[in-house]
Amino acid sequence: MKKIGLIVNPIAGMGGTVGLKGTDGKAILEKAKRLGSKPQSAKRTKETLERLTFLKNDFELITYPGEMGERIAKECGFEPKVIGSIKTTETTATDTIQAAKEISALKVDLLLFAGGDGTARDIYNAIRNKTVVLGIPTGVKIQSAVFASNPMKGGDLVALFLQGKIKETKEAEVMDIDEEAFRTGFVSAKLYGYLTIPYEKQHVQRIKSGSSTNERYAQEAIAQDIIENMDDEYYYIIGPGTTTRPIMERLKLDFTLLGVDLILEKKLVEKDLSEQKILTYITGKRTKIVVTPIGGQGYIFGRGNQQISSKVIREVGKDNIIIVATKQKINSLNGQPFLTDTGDKEINQLLSEHVIVITGYHNKVVYRISY
Repeated sequence: MKKIGLIVNPIAGMGGTVGLKGTDGKAILEKAKRLGSKPQSAKRTKETLERLTFLKNDFELITYPGEMGERIAKECGFEPKVIGSIKTTETTATDTIQAAKEISALKVDLLLFAGGDGTARDIYNAIRNKTVVLGIPTGVKIQSAVFASNPMKGGDLVALFLQGKIKETKEAEVMDIDEEAFRTGFVSAKLYGYLTIPYEKQHVQRIKSGSSTNERYAQEAIAQDIIENMDDEYYYIIGPGTTTRPIMERLKLDFTLLGVDLILEKKLVEKDLSEQKILTYITGKRTKIVVTPIGGQGYIFGRGNQQISSKVIREVGKDNIIIVATKQKINSLNGQPFLTDTGDKEINQLLSEHVIVITGYHNKVVYRISY
């Protein structure tokens, strides 16, 4: 019988909807809680495990106690083998590292973990490249290539791997950024190593790629197009990224490169908003969202802009979403679709269609969104 390991980082992603751009460190976690953030990892792990229930008699699930895997596994109908112990109610990186070491030592066929880039680093520090792993994306940043493209596709990939229908594995990058620098608008990404994952390109996310300096002209042209067509009766939610930055610069407005800002009548309403702040301003008001996909990955929602949540999208309406991207950014996807991973299946399905993308001044293309 095959063996699957499961490790859940219960706090991963809690900084997303409240605009904290990560959850590394006890102080940031406490702040996220004060701002009303709720845990996401269990819900997203459940989406993965539910895709495996038809095979539950064909493999042994090995996990850690309580919130680190036991609870959600039992909730999904599994009877997991629970090993190890947790000393405190709030888990730490030390718990993740210890769990990875102990589960890997049992020669599991695959180690499934739920978290973000920080969790991937902990897994790498614990086992290096000794065990095949796959990440369930529950964090905020998620620049690493060791994650499934979304929780459900993660479950499907594990099922195919268990059934021997996917045998290919590959080494994938473990990346992480300096969260303190990230919160001040600077991205300092570092490659920490490689983990081996089961590979099928439709089921795993690609590594993030940054914008190049020669995209600046196209970004300026996109900004000019957006500004000329702004309607003063609408709020505009401006998502993070270098492609949306020139909009704020041309309007001579203060902004957050890596946060979400709100403008009305071409004036700044407030910058670096949380999900709740956005909803407070826009509920019942005419609003548009301006977002750009992540280079190399293609995510429009669900990676680094969780403040623009499914609640916000539902309030705004899909017809009021404006997608901007340089042709170079689109080409970096190699024909793969834009992606959305909001954590809300209904919204993901609603957004999955062909859309118009602004690529320059009065230049547009049609591109597909999937999930």
